[in-house]
Amino acid sequence: MQYLRTELVTINDLLEGLDFAYPGSAKIGGLVSGGMIERSGGLFYHDQQKPRNSYLYRQGTVGIALSGNIIVETIVAQGCRPIGPIYQVSQGERNIIISMTSKEADGTPQPPLDLLRDLIPSLREKDRELVQNSLFIGIARDEFKMQLRPGDFLIRNLLGVDPRQGAIAIGDRVRPGQRVQFHLRDAETSALDLELLLQAFPQEKPNSSEVLGALIFSCLGRGENLYEKPDFDSGLFQRYFANVPLAGFFCNGEIGPVAGRTFLHGYTSAFALFRQGI
Repeated sequence: MQYLRTELVTINDLLEGLDFAYPGSAKIGGLVSGGMIERSGGLFYHDQQKPRNSYLYRQGTVGIALSGNIIVETIVAQGCRPIGPIYQVSQGERNIIISMTSKEADGTPQPPLDLLRDLIPSLREKDRELVQNSLFIGIARDEFKMQLRPGDFLIRNLLGVDPRQGAIAIGDRVRPGQRVQFHLRDAETSALDLELLLQAFPQEKPNSSEVLGALIFSCLGRGENLYEKPDFDSGLFQRYFANVPLAGFFCNGEIGPVAGRTFLHGYTSAFALFRQGI
């Protein structure tokens, strides 16, 4: 588990390194949320060998490695639902998608902004409103999976558009051949997404041992800011795991796996569930 305060550029390098070094282990956690004043957050270290020595760090990582007869399962609720078809990136550079193709467009490469404009009239009025300020893009993480489900996408922010070329900038690197899909986020969608994941957990692991405890790492953008009432995600968890102790904190970015790889997320609730090994 990681509890991070560091530069965003180094976070992905750290997570990729941990995945490489410990491919069979779950990595989950979050970024320290911001304080009321600049650089008010910090990490504290107390040297047990030298009890008088305590240190404050403005950047760094605090991690806990768990080993032994214990199994850590994860649930990562990104809180989005897809709209429109699945596209394939035909031209992209760094984090910019220049053109995409879809079966609906006869495989002809088109600027993503043009494809989005064509999609909007087919949406419900509520979804057309959400496109204005709650539009995201999902990147399929498994390149070989034929039938993609909502949970198969890594959700990324839409950072900007180029009205002249119709290109869009997103919060991740892209390359030709990747499959992407537009997504929307609202309170109803986030609640349903988490509920479906909680319902599916025991069904996907019918012979597993009992869950003994859990941790939650939830985005500051969720909670009352999203649901207009407190304790929603934790309350929903308790509905399905009534006797399981739950602890955690709000984050300024959440860490958890999607399709076997660990990523930094936003607007997400990531759960770690602890079971005894069989």
